[in-house]
Amino acid sequence: MPAKNHLSQNQKQRLIKLLKESEDNYVREKVLILLLINDGKSYQQISEFMEIAYTTVAYWSVHGDPDNLDSFLDKRSQGNFRKVTPEYEKILIDTIDKAPAEYGYEFGRWTAARLATYLEKVTGIKLSGSQISRILHKKKYVYIWAKYSLEDKQNPVEREVFKQKLSEYLKITKQTPELLQVWFWDESGFSLRVIRRKTWGKKGSRKKITGQRRRGRVNIMGGLRYYDKKRLNFVIKKGDSNTFYEQINALNDSIVQEWRELGNQAESFAESGIKIVIILDNASFHKKKDILSQISAEMPHIILEFLPPYSPDYNLIELVWHSAKEYIAHRLFKSVEELSELLHRLLNEGEMVIKWERKIKNKGNAILSGLAA
Repeated sequence: MPAKNHLSQNQKQRLIKLLKESEDNYVREKVLILLLINDGKSYQQISEFMEIAYTTVAYWSVHGDPDNLDSFLDKRSQGNFRKVTPEYEKILIDTIDKAPAEYGYEFGRWTAARLATYLEKVTGIKLSGSQISRILHKKKYVYIWAKYSLEDKQNPVEREVFKQKLSEYLKITKQTPELLQVWFWDESGFSLRVIRRKTWGKKGSRKKITGQRRRGRVNIMGGLRYYDKKRLNFVIKKGDSNTFYEQINALNDSIVQEWRELGNQAESFAESGIKIVIILDNASFHKKKDILSQISAEMPHIILEFLPPYSPDYNLIELVWHSAKEYIAHRLFKSVEELSELLHRLLNEGEMVIKWERKIKNKGNAILSGLAA
Protein backbone atom coordinates (compact mmCIF):
# COMPACT_ATOMS: atom_id res chain seq x y z
CA MET A 1 0.00 0.00 0.00
CA PRO A 2 1.44 3.42 -0.94
CA ALA A 3 2.47 5.53 2.03
CA LYS A 4 0.69 8.65 3.21
CA ASN A 5 1.78 11.75 1.26
CA HIS A 6 3.46 9.58 -1.39
CA LEU A 7 2.35 11.95 -4.16
CA SER A 8 4.51 14.90 -5.10
CA GLN A 9 2.89 18.34 -5.17
CA ASN A 10 2.83 18.30 -9.00
CA GLN A 11 1.28 14.83 -9.09
CA LYS A 12 -1.37 15.83 -6.58
CA GLN A 13 -2.25 18.99 -8.51
CA ARG A 14 -2.57 17.04 -11.77
CA LEU A 15 -4.87 14.50 -10.13
CA ILE A 16 -7.04 17.17 -8.52
CA LYS A 17 -7.32 18.92 -11.90
CA LEU A 18 -8.34 15.65 -13.55
CA LEU A 19 -10.86 14.97 -10.77
CA LYS A 20 -12.51 18.35 -11.35
CA GLU A 21 -12.46 18.34 -15.14
CA SER A 22 -13.09 14.74 -16.18
CA GLU A 23 -16.63 13.89 -17.22
CA ASP A 24 -15.91 10.18 -16.86
CA ASN A 25 -17.24 8.81 -13.55
CA TYR A 26 -14.88 5.82 -13.72
CA VAL A 27 -11.83 8.06 -14.13
CA ARG A 28 -12.86 10.28 -11.21
CA GLU A 29 -13.38 7.19 -9.05
CA LYS A 30 -9.84 5.94 -9.70
CA VAL A 31 -8.29 9.38 -9.17
CA LEU A 32 -10.14 9.79 -5.88
CA ILE A 33 -8.77 6.43 -4.68
CA LEU A 34 -5.18 7.69 -5.10
CA LEU A 35 -5.94 11.03 -3.44
CA LEU A 36 -7.55 9.34 -0.43
CA ILE A 37 -4.60 6.96 -0.08
CA ASN A 38 -2.32 10.00 -0.20
CA ASP A 39 -4.36 11.44 2.70
CA GLY A 40 -3.59 8.34 4.77
CA LYS A 41 -6.90 6.46 4.37
CA SER A 42 -6.76 2.65 4.43
CA TYR A 43 -8.09 0.42 1.64
CA GLN A 44 -10.97 -0.64 3.89
CA GLN A 45 -11.91 2.95 4.75
CA ILE A 46 -11.89 3.93 1.07
CA SER A 47 -13.90 0.84 0.11
CA GLU A 48 -16.61 1.65 2.66
CA PHE A 49 -16.62 5.39 1.95
CA MET A 50 -16.89 5.02 -1.84
CA GLU A 51 -19.01 1.84 -1.66
CA ILE A 52 -16.71 -0.01 -4.05
CA ALA A 53 -14.97 -3.36 -3.78
CA TYR A 54 -11.83 -3.60 -1.62
CA THR A 55 -10.04 -5.28 -4.53
CA THR A 56 -10.85 -2.32 -6.78
CA VAL A 57 -9.15 0.03 -4.33
CA ALA A 58 -6.12 -2.25 -4.05
CA TYR A 59 -5.83 -2.61 -7.83
CA TRP A 60 -5.90 1.09 -8.65
CA SER A 61 -3.57 2.00 -5.80
CA VAL A 62 -0.92 0.07 -7.75
CA HIS A 63 -1.98 0.50 -11.38
CA GLY A 64 -3.08 4.13 -11.29
CA ASP A 65 -0.03 6.09 -12.46
CA PRO A 66 -0.12 9.77 -11.40
CA ASP A 67 2.53 10.50 -14.06
CA ASN A 68 0.48 8.87 -16.81
CA LEU A 69 -3.12 10.09 -16.72
CA ASP A 70 -4.04 7.71 -19.56
CA SER A 71 -3.61 4.87 -17.07
CA PHE A 72 -6.93 5.91 -15.50
CA LEU A 73 -8.91 5.39 -18.71
CA ASP A 74 -11.26 2.40 -18.79
CA LYS A 75 -9.83 0.09 -21.44
CA ARG A 76 -12.61 -2.47 -21.22
CA SER A 77 -15.00 -2.65 -24.15
CA GLN A 78 -18.24 -0.75 -23.68
CA GLY A 79 -20.57 -2.68 -21.40
CA ASN A 80 -18.15 -5.57 -20.88
CA PHE A 81 -17.95 -6.32 -17.15
CA ARG A 82 -15.51 -9.15 -16.63
CA LYS A 83 -17.46 -10.79 -13.83
CA VAL A 84 -20.99 -10.25 -15.12
CA THR A 85 -22.80 -13.12 -16.82
CA PRO A 86 -26.16 -13.13 -18.61
CA GLU A 87 -27.53 -15.13 -15.68
CA TYR A 88 -26.33 -12.44 -13.24
CA GLU A 89 -28.04 -9.72 -15.29
CA LYS A 90 -31.28 -11.71 -15.41
CA ILE A 91 -31.29 -12.18 -11.62
CA LEU A 92 -30.57 -8.46 -11.19
CA ILE A 93 -33.52 -7.42 -13.37
CA ASP A 94 -35.82 -9.96 -11.71
CA THR A 95 -34.78 -8.67 -8.29
CA ILE A 96 -35.50 -4.97 -8.88
CA ASP A 97 -38.91 -5.84 -10.30
CA LYS A 98 -39.92 -7.22 -6.90
CA ALA A 99 -40.23 -5.58 -3.50
CA PRO A 100 -37.41 -6.33 -0.99
CA ALA A 101 -40.07 -7.74 1.35
CA GLU A 102 -40.55 -10.68 -1.07
CA TYR A 103 -36.96 -11.65 -0.29
CA GLY A 104 -37.42 -11.30 3.46
CA TYR A 105 -35.87 -7.83 3.89
CA GLU A 106 -37.25 -5.15 6.18
CA PHE A 107 -36.34 -2.13 4.02
CA GLY A 108 -38.61 -0.67 1.40
CA ARG A 109 -36.49 -0.08 -1.69
CA TRP A 110 -33.47 -1.39 -3.56
CA THR A 111 -30.43 0.86 -3.71
CA ALA A 112 -27.51 -0.07 -5.93
CA ALA A 113 -25.40 -0.94 -2.87
CA ARG A 114 -28.10 -3.20 -1.46
CA LEU A 115 -28.52 -4.92 -4.82
CA ALA A 116 -24.76 -5.57 -4.95
CA THR A 117 -24.83 -7.09 -1.45
CA TYR A 118 -27.84 -9.29 -2.19
CA LEU A 119 -26.59 -10.53 -5.56
CA GLU A 120 -23.20 -11.40 -4.09
CA LYS A 121 -24.99 -13.74 -1.68
CA VAL A 122 -27.06 -15.29 -4.48
CA THR A 123 -24.46 -15.56 -7.25
CA GLY A 124 -21.09 -15.33 -5.50
CA ILE A 125 -20.14 -12.48 -7.84
CA LYS A 126 -18.97 -9.39 -5.99
CA LEU A 127 -19.60 -6.02 -7.64
CA SER A 128 -19.73 -2.50 -6.27
CA GLY A 129 -22.83 -0.35 -6.12
CA SER A 130 -21.46 1.86 -8.89
CA GLN A 131 -21.02 -1.18 -11.15
CA ILE A 132 -24.62 -2.20 -10.50
CA SER A 133 -25.75 1.32 -11.40
CA ARG A 134 -23.82 1.21 -14.66
CA ILE A 135 -25.36 -2.13 -15.62
CA LEU A 136 -28.86 -0.84 -14.91
CA HIS A 137 -28.28 2.38 -16.81
CA LYS A 138 -27.16 0.37 -19.82
CA LYS A 139 -30.38 -1.62 -19.48
CA LYS A 140 -32.28 1.69 -19.64
CA TYR A 141 -33.21 1.74 -15.96
CA VAL A 142 -33.22 5.07 -14.13
CA TYR A 143 -33.53 6.09 -10.48
CA ILE A 144 -36.10 8.88 -10.25
CA TRP A 145 -38.39 10.67 -7.84
CA ALA A 146 -42.15 10.62 -8.18
CA LYS A 147 -43.72 14.02 -8.70
CA TYR A 148 -45.02 15.76 -5.58
CA SER A 149 -45.68 19.41 -4.75
CA LEU A 150 -47.18 21.52 -1.95
CA GLU A 151 -47.25 24.81 -3.80
CA ASP A 152 -50.96 24.66 -4.58
CA LYS A 153 -51.70 24.44 -0.82
CA GLN A 154 -49.44 27.29 0.32
CA ASN A 155 -50.38 30.90 1.06
CA PRO A 156 -47.63 33.05 -0.53
CA VAL A 157 -48.50 36.10 1.59
CA GLU A 158 -48.22 34.18 4.87
CA ARG A 159 -44.98 32.61 3.70
CA GLU A 160 -43.41 35.96 2.84
CA VAL A 161 -44.40 37.48 6.20
CA PHE A 162 -42.93 34.51 8.06
CA LYS A 163 -39.79 34.57 5.94
CA GLN A 164 -39.15 38.19 6.90
CA LYS A 165 -39.71 37.45 10.60
CA LEU A 166 -37.41 34.44 10.45
CA SER A 167 -34.74 36.49 8.69
CA GLU A 168 -34.80 39.02 11.53
CA TYR A 169 -34.43 36.29 14.15
CA LEU A 170 -31.49 34.76 12.28
CA LYS A 171 -29.83 38.13 11.84
CA ILE A 172 -30.00 38.79 15.60
CA THR A 173 -28.74 35.36 16.62
CA LYS A 174 -25.81 35.65 14.22
CA GLN A 175 -24.77 38.92 15.85
CA THR A 176 -25.60 38.12 19.48
CA PRO A 177 -26.06 34.37 20.06
CA GLU A 178 -25.60 34.98 23.78
CA LEU A 179 -28.90 36.90 23.79
CA LEU A 180 -30.99 34.90 21.33
CA GLN A 181 -30.97 31.26 20.27
CA VAL A 182 -33.00 29.97 17.32
CA TRP A 183 -33.88 26.28 17.30
CA PHE A 184 -35.59 24.46 14.43
CA TRP A 185 -37.86 21.74 15.85
CA ASP A 186 -39.59 18.75 14.29
CA GLU A 187 -40.43 15.08 14.52
CA SER A 188 -39.49 12.32 12.09
CA GLY A 189 -39.68 8.57 11.77
CA PHE A 190 -36.97 6.20 10.57
CA SER A 191 -38.02 2.76 9.41
CA LEU A 192 -36.14 -0.49 8.95
CA ARG A 193 -38.03 -0.57 5.69
CA VAL A 194 -36.96 2.78 4.30
CA ILE A 195 -39.99 4.00 2.37
CA ARG A 196 -39.19 6.38 -0.46
CA ARG A 197 -40.84 7.16 -3.74
CA LYS A 198 -37.56 6.69 -5.60
CA THR A 199 -36.99 3.25 -7.10
CA TRP A 200 -35.62 1.46 -10.14
CA GLY A 201 -37.89 1.30 -13.16
CA LYS A 202 -37.80 1.08 -16.94
CA LYS A 203 -37.04 4.38 -18.66
CA GLY A 204 -40.25 6.08 -19.76
CA SER A 205 -42.45 4.40 -17.14
CA ARG A 206 -42.97 4.76 -13.39
CA LYS A 207 -43.88 2.12 -10.89
CA LYS A 208 -46.75 2.62 -8.49
CA ILE A 209 -45.77 2.40 -4.82
CA THR A 210 -47.83 1.82 -1.74
CA GLY A 211 -48.18 4.44 0.98
CA GLN A 212 -48.38 1.68 3.59
CA ARG A 213 -46.32 2.20 6.72
CA ARG A 214 -43.87 -0.51 7.68
CA ARG A 215 -43.06 -2.15 10.98
CA GLY A 216 -39.77 -1.52 12.75
CA ARG A 217 -39.76 2.23 13.22
CA VAL A 218 -37.78 4.66 15.38
CA ASN A 219 -39.54 7.97 16.11
CA ILE A 220 -37.39 11.02 16.79
CA MET A 221 -38.30 14.42 18.20
CA GLY A 222 -35.73 17.15 18.54
CA GLY A 223 -34.14 20.40 17.52
CA LEU A 224 -31.29 22.01 15.62
CA ARG A 225 -29.65 25.17 16.96
CA TYR A 226 -28.98 27.65 14.20
CA TYR A 227 -25.76 29.46 15.12
CA ASP A 228 -23.58 26.41 15.84
CA LYS A 229 -25.72 23.62 14.27
CA LYS A 230 -25.90 21.72 17.55
CA ARG A 231 -28.43 18.90 17.40
CA LEU A 232 -30.43 17.55 20.33
CA ASN A 233 -32.78 14.68 19.51
CA PHE A 234 -34.81 12.25 21.59
CA VAL A 235 -36.26 8.83 20.79
CA ILE A 236 -39.99 8.88 21.53
CA LYS A 237 -42.77 6.30 21.50
CA LYS A 238 -45.20 8.61 19.74
CA GLY A 239 -45.74 12.29 19.09
CA ASP A 240 -48.33 13.80 21.42
CA SER A 241 -48.71 16.92 23.57
CA ASN A 242 -47.25 15.40 26.73
CA THR A 243 -44.19 14.11 24.85
CA PHE A 244 -43.82 17.51 23.21
CA TYR A 245 -43.81 19.26 26.60
CA GLU A 246 -41.34 16.76 28.06
CA GLN A 247 -38.86 17.23 25.20
CA ILE A 248 -39.17 21.04 25.19
CA ASN A 249 -38.44 20.88 28.92
CA ALA A 250 -35.44 18.61 28.25
CA LEU A 251 -34.18 21.05 25.62
CA ASN A 252 -34.51 23.90 28.12
CA ASP A 253 -32.65 21.91 30.80
CA SER A 254 -29.81 21.26 28.34
CA ILE A 255 -29.47 24.96 27.53
CA VAL A 256 -29.56 25.88 31.23
CA GLN A 257 -26.82 23.30 31.87
CA GLU A 258 -24.67 24.97 29.21
CA TRP A 259 -25.30 28.25 30.99
CA ARG A 260 -24.11 26.78 34.30
CA GLU A 261 -21.00 25.29 32.70
CA LEU A 262 -20.00 28.83 31.71
CA GLY A 263 -19.87 29.72 35.40
CA ASN A 264 -23.35 31.24 35.73
CA GLN A 265 -26.05 30.53 38.27
CA ALA A 266 -29.02 28.58 36.95
CA GLU A 267 -31.37 30.95 38.77
CA SER A 268 -30.11 33.88 36.70
CA PHE A 269 -30.81 32.20 33.37
CA ALA A 270 -34.35 33.49 32.85
CA GLU A 271 -33.35 36.99 34.03
CA SER A 272 -30.25 37.15 31.86
CA GLY A 273 -32.16 38.20 28.80
CA ILE A 274 -31.56 35.01 26.82
CA LYS A 275 -34.49 34.21 24.57
CA ILE A 276 -35.04 30.86 22.89
CA VAL A 277 -37.04 30.95 19.65
CA ILE A 278 -38.31 27.56 18.50
CA ILE A 279 -39.45 27.19 14.90
CA LEU A 280 -41.96 24.35 14.52
CA ASP A 281 -44.83 23.14 12.40
CA ASN A 282 -48.56 23.16 13.05
CA ALA A 283 -49.03 19.65 14.40
CA SER A 284 -52.11 19.64 16.61
CA PHE A 285 -50.19 18.50 19.70
CA HIS A 286 -47.82 21.49 19.28
CA LYS A 287 -50.78 23.84 19.76
CA LYS A 288 -52.71 22.23 22.60
CA LYS A 289 -53.76 25.16 24.79
CA ASP A 290 -52.96 23.70 28.21
CA ILE A 291 -49.47 22.67 27.05
CA LEU A 292 -48.79 26.11 25.55
CA SER A 293 -49.94 27.72 28.80
CA GLN A 294 -47.68 25.42 30.81
CA ILE A 295 -44.65 26.25 28.65
CA SER A 296 -45.42 29.98 28.85
CA ALA A 297 -45.76 29.86 32.65
CA GLU A 298 -42.73 27.66 33.41
CA MET A 299 -40.41 28.78 30.58
CA PRO A 300 -41.37 32.38 29.69
CA HIS A 301 -38.07 32.90 27.86
CA ILE A 302 -39.17 30.38 25.19
CA ILE A 303 -40.95 31.77 22.13
CA LEU A 304 -42.76 29.33 19.85
CA GLU A 305 -43.00 30.44 16.22
CA PHE A 306 -45.23 28.29 14.03
CA LEU A 307 -44.46 27.77 10.36
CA PRO A 308 -46.97 28.78 7.69
CA PRO A 309 -49.08 25.78 6.60
CA TYR A 310 -47.34 23.40 4.19
CA SER A 311 -43.96 25.10 4.54
CA PRO A 312 -41.41 22.48 5.68
CA ASP A 313 -38.85 24.19 3.45
CA TYR A 314 -38.52 26.95 6.08
CA ASN A 315 -37.47 24.40 8.71
CA LEU A 316 -33.72 23.81 8.54
CA ILE A 317 -33.93 20.56 10.52
CA GLU A 318 -35.48 18.98 7.41
CA LEU A 319 -31.92 18.86 6.04
CA VAL A 320 -30.93 16.79 9.08
CA TRP A 321 -33.75 14.30 8.51
CA HIS A 322 -32.99 14.11 4.80
CA SER A 323 -29.26 13.52 5.37
CA ALA A 324 -29.89 10.86 8.02
CA LYS A 325 -32.41 8.98 5.87
CA GLU A 326 -30.08 9.22 2.90
CA TYR A 327 -27.30 7.74 5.06
CA ILE A 328 -29.31 4.79 6.41
CA ALA A 329 -30.94 4.02 3.04
CA HIS A 330 -27.81 2.16 1.92
CA ARG A 331 -27.44 0.07 5.06
CA LEU A 332 -29.06 -3.09 6.40
CA PHE A 333 -30.30 -3.34 9.99
CA LYS A 334 -31.07 -6.48 11.92
CA SER A 335 -33.11 -4.74 14.63
CA VAL A 336 -34.75 -1.51 15.71
CA GLU A 337 -32.15 -1.27 18.48
CA GLU A 338 -29.31 -1.26 15.96
CA LEU A 339 -31.04 1.49 13.94
CA SER A 340 -31.75 3.51 17.09
CA GLU A 341 -28.12 3.32 18.20
CA LEU A 342 -26.89 4.52 14.81
CA LEU A 343 -29.40 7.40 14.78
CA HIS A 344 -28.13 8.55 18.18
CA ARG A 345 -24.57 8.68 16.86
CA LEU A 346 -25.65 10.45 13.68
CA LEU A 347 -28.05 12.97 15.19
CA ASN A 348 -26.55 13.74 18.60
CA GLU A 349 -22.88 12.83 18.57
CA GLY A 350 -21.91 14.55 15.34
CA GLU A 351 -21.03 11.38 13.45
CA MET A 352 -23.02 12.58 10.43
CA VAL A 353 -21.52 15.50 8.50
CA ILE A 354 -24.24 17.56 6.83
CA LYS A 355 -23.66 19.67 3.73
CA TRP A 356 -25.64 22.71 4.81
CA GLU A 357 -25.23 24.43 1.46
CA ARG A 358 -27.23 21.71 -0.32
CA LYS A 359 -30.52 22.67 -1.89
CA ILE A 360 -32.66 19.56 -1.78
CA LYS A 361 -36.24 18.73 -2.59
CA ASN A 362 -38.16 17.80 0.53
CA LYS A 363 -41.91 17.27 0.78
CA GLY A 364 -42.56 19.25 -2.34
CA ASN A 365 -40.29 22.25 -1.87
CA ALA A 366 -36.59 23.02 -1.98
CA ILE A 367 -35.18 23.68 1.48
CA LEU A 368 -34.07 27.29 1.50
CA SER A 369 -30.30 27.01 1.23
CA GLY A 370 -29.97 30.60 2.44
CA LEU A 371 -31.13 29.53 5.91
CA ALA A 372 -27.90 27.63 6.49
CA ALA A 373 -25.59 30.54 5.68
